Amino acid sequence: MPEKMTQEQRLDTLVEAFKADSVQIKTPEDQEGKRRILRSLMNVRMPKKLDDSVLALQDEYLRERIREKGIVTLSEIPVIRDGMSIWQGDITRLAVDAIVNAANSQMLGCFVPMHTCIDNCIHTFAGVQLRAECSRQMNQLRIRYGRDYEQPTAVPMLTDAYNLPAKKIVHIVGPIVEDRLTPALEQDLADCYRNTLDLCAENALRSVAFCCISTGVFRFPNQRAAEIAVETVSHWLAEHKGRIDRVIFNVFKDEDRAYYEERLHESAERLSGIDPERPCSRSRV
Repeated sequence: MPEKMTQEQRLDTLVEAFKADSVQIKTPEDQEGKRRILRSLMNVRMPKKLDDSVLALQDEYLRERIREKGIVTLSEIPVIRDGMSIWQGDITRLAVDAIVNAANSQMLGCFVPMHTCIDNCIHTFAGVQLRAECSRQMNQLRIRYGRDYEQPTAVPMLTDAYNLPAKKIVHIVGPIVEDRLTPALEQDLADCYRNTLDLCAENALRSVAFCCISTGVFRFPNQRAAEIAVETVSHWLAEHKGRIDRVIFNVFKDEDRAYYEERLHESAERLSGIDPERPCSRSRV
C-alpha cells in the first residue's frame, strides 16, 4: 500500500494538476503562495469533469484544511434568544445542517481569483464539485425557462456542501441597491430569509447559518439589513414552531456583530409591533 501523502504533498500535486487543467503559471516556492495559486486556479476553472484521482486528492486536501481551520459545532455557539445565535468568523467552519451563500444570478460562484466574497470562499472550500452541481441545476432551469435564464432575487437553490462540515448549502440572490434603498428592496431582502427558511424546513434542515445577505458589494445598508434579518427570522420561527431548531446569524465585521447583538437583545415587546402577516414572495422555479 502506498504511503499516505502529507498535506504539503497534496498541495504540490493539486497545484500541478490544476495548472495542467487550466493555465500554465509559475508555482511559488512557499506554502502560502502555493495555496493562493491553487485557490486562484479553482476560482477560474469552468464547471467540467475532473480526473477522479485528482478529485479524490482535492477532497482529502480540503477536508484537512477545514480541520486545520477548526470545525465549529452548534454546541459551541450560545443561543441568545428564541433559537437564534450570532457567530463571528468563517462560515465554512460551521458544522450545521445548512449554510447560506450570497450568490449572483448566474449561480456558479465567484470567478475572481482570491476574491474575499463569501461566494468565493464557499466554492473554494467546498471543492469544484459545487460549481459543477450549480451548473447542472442551472442548465435544467434553462431547459425549462430559456437559455437566458438567470436565478431571480430571493429564490433559493439547494446543493450539497461537499467538503464543508455543513450538510447543505442554500444559494440565494439578494437585492442590489443601485441608487437608494426602497420598500421593495427591503421586502426582497425579507423574502430571502423567509424563502430560505421555508426551503430548509421542507428539506428537514433543522439548523441554518445565514451570512449577511446583500451587504458589501450589493450595497444594502448593514444596519437595516440586520434589522430585517432578525425581524423576519423572529416572525418565521414564531409562525413555524418546532420546524427549525437553530438559526445562526454569521457575521464577519465587528460592525455587523454590533447591529445583530443590538437587535437580538431587544425585548420581545418591541418586535411585537411588526406585522407578521406582511406579504412575501414564496414562489419557486
